[in-house]
Amino acid sequence: MDAIQPETELDARFSSPGATATEWSLAVDALANAEIYWLSTVRPDGRPHVTPLIAVWSESALCVTTGPDERKAKNLAGNTHCAVTTGSSTLSEGLDLVLEGDAIRVTDADRLQQLVDAFASKYGTDPWHFTVGDAAFRNERGGTALVFEIMPRTVFGFGKGGTYSQTAWRFPDRQGSSGSPDAGD
Repeated sequence: MDAIQPETELDARFSSPGATATEWSLAVDALANAEIYWLSTVRPDGRPHVTPLIAVWSESALCVTTGPDERKAKNLAGNTHCAVTTGSSTLSEGLDLVLEGDAIRVTDADRLQQLVDAFASKYGTDPWHFTVGDAAFRNERGGTALVFEIMPRTVFGFGKGGTYSQTAWRFPDRQGSSGSPDAGD
């Protein structure tokens, strides 16, 4: 079970009659088991930047990597706010998720090693064979990948199929107040 338990709310405006809120444990399973994620960051001029990537769910955070010279790394250096989406591309089934939060760089060697192991366990080591070095992931070609944890503030879940539902999970921030009050429409 995930350590952090959010407040859960069904938005009846965007749900089928009789729908119930999706359990957080189902969202965690979907976040942990997805293979591809889409990271949305904000460019310095305010325009969005979206890119697919791989990720792992670890210690109540979605963990992603990027090269230090990539657009997403530059965007996160100037604005840590981001969103990550994953789900299925069908209308008739599945659970689509939108995770909103802040990307915080991971530099602790022990935590980085945990994440190297998590990426290898989930994706194998071909072509992403990482080791830890210089407060980042390193690959066998000498490349560097910065690692970021995205702790969710709000996650929206869109259940599809016979019964459609929109669930919001809101997480306490570091000061103890709830996450963003914005609706997921």
